[in-house]
Amino acid sequence: MAQLDNVLKVIREIPGLADIQPKESPSGEQPFKRMLVKIKKEIIAFGIEGVDPARKPAPKISAKELKKMLDEGRPITLLDTRNDYEVRMGTFKGAVPAGVMTFREFPNAVRKLPEELKNQPVVMFCTGGIRCEKAGPFMEMEGYTHIMQLDGGILKYFEEVGGEHYHGECFVFDERVGVGPDLQETPSILCFNCQMPLSLADQQHPAYVVEKSCPYCIHGKSQGRPIAPQLDTRG
Repeated sequence: MAQLDNVLKVIREIPGLADIQPKESPSGEQPFKRMLVKIKKEIIAFGIEGVDPARKPAPKISAKELKKMLDEGRPITLLDTRNDYEVRMGTFKGAVPAGVMTFREFPNAVRKLPEELKNQPVVMFCTGGIRCEKAGPFMEMEGYTHIMQLDGGILKYFEEVGGEHYHGECFVFDERVGVGPDLQETPSILCFNCQMPLSLADQQHPAYVVEKSCPYCIHGKSQGRPIAPQLDTRG
C-alpha cells in the first residue's frame, strides 16, 4: 500500500487531479500483466456529442441507499448498462438488461426502452461506475427525469453491503475474470478461442474443449468479446 500511496501522491500533484478518488479492488495476485496508460479524448466512447459527465453528471445513489430501497421494495427499475456477456455472469435480481454487445450500442438500446420509464425512478449500474458516468447524462438528454447511477457500481456495492439482491458473480476485465459478492476470484475463465467468460457450469458443457471451443463458439466465433481481457477492472 505504501507504494500505491506514493503513486497517488504523484498523480494528485497533477493540476486538476488533487481530489481524485481511486477505486480499489484487492487481489492476492497481480490481476494485470502490465500497466498501460493512454491519453484519450473520450473514455469509453459511444459516439454521442454533448455528454459531459465532468460538468453535468447524473445524480448518484450509494450502495447503502440502493440496498435500503430494495429491502423496502420501493418501485424502481434497475437498468444494467453492461454488455450481454457480463450480464449473463450475474446481475441484480429483476434488473433490466440494456441488451447490448458493446457500449456503442447503448444509445440505440435506450431509445427502445418503454416510454413510461422516462418519468419513473431508474437506477442504472455497471461494474465500477465508469460507463454510467456517460450513460446517466445521456439518458437525461433523452428525457429521463428520475435517473440515478449506482455510485461505484457493482464492486462498490459488494464492498459496502455484500451480495444481497444480487444473483451470480461480477465479470471483471482482468486475469481474475469474475469476482463474487465477497470480492474473491471465482472459478470462471475465458475461452481460449473466443474470449467469452465461462462459468463453472459452462466449463462442464460438452462443447467446452480446453484451448479449442466453448458453448459460445462451437459453431463459429462468438460476437461477445470484441476487446482484449486486460483493459479495465472497474467499468
